[in-house]
Amino acid sequence: MIEVQKLKKSFKDGESTTEVLKGIDFVAKSGEFIAIMGRSGAGKSTFLYQMSLLDEPTEGIIFIDKINTQTLSTNEKTDFRLSLFGYIFQDYALLPEMTALENVALPLLMQNIKEKEALAKASDALIKVGLGKRLDNLPSQLSGGEQQRVSIARAIAHEPKILFADEPTANLDNESSRMIMEIFRDLHRKGQTIIMVTHEEEFSKNAERIVHLDDGRIVKEIIQKPQ
Repeated sequence: MIEVQKLKKSFKDGESTTEVLKGIDFVAKSGEFIAIMGRSGAGKSTFLYQMSLLDEPTEGIIFIDKINTQTLSTNEKTDFRLSLFGYIFQDYALLPEMTALENVALPLLMQNIKEKEALAKASDALIKVGLGKRLDNLPSQLSGGEQQRVSIARAIAHEPKILFADEPTANLDNESSRMIMEIFRDLHRKGQTIIMVTHEEEFSKNAERIVHLDDGRIVKEIIQKPQ
């Protein structure tokens, strides 16, 4: 599903350059649940952002579903992201003036799905994450855990091939975090490909492969039976 070759990413600040990713090779198979771990500054989120086409690598090639993404135009990459990927961020990234249902339906509408169908898909996704009775609530009327579940519903409503999650439990209490991970486990059991950045060892145990980054390089991979 994903193949990364010699991936590098540098950031410039004036005359100085910081190399964050230093030539990563990586493969993720369809249906895998992979946790990316490492200390702060190891390059975890930067790596995720390159694979999910939210940023441009300095060097290297990223294949998604056998397509060389470096050959895609900006508009093609946008369409690619909308149709194939789902994103979950630690800050939820919900629009405050929209209800839970509207937040989930918006990306579907951006894919030119008709409003009736988009709202039906959004409602189904919210029901899947246990928010069937909260469709008309604004983000401000929801707890942090509920807001994160809305963001998961938004990410899965169009049945993406790959789900990218960047520290999805970072701002949540233990109970909400466990609920989020149970949703991830259920999605994985149904065949969803998931790439998750986390600093929590407890939650990395839900993945079947743990990839450890240090100083911009993959230093260790662990294959395990998900808990």
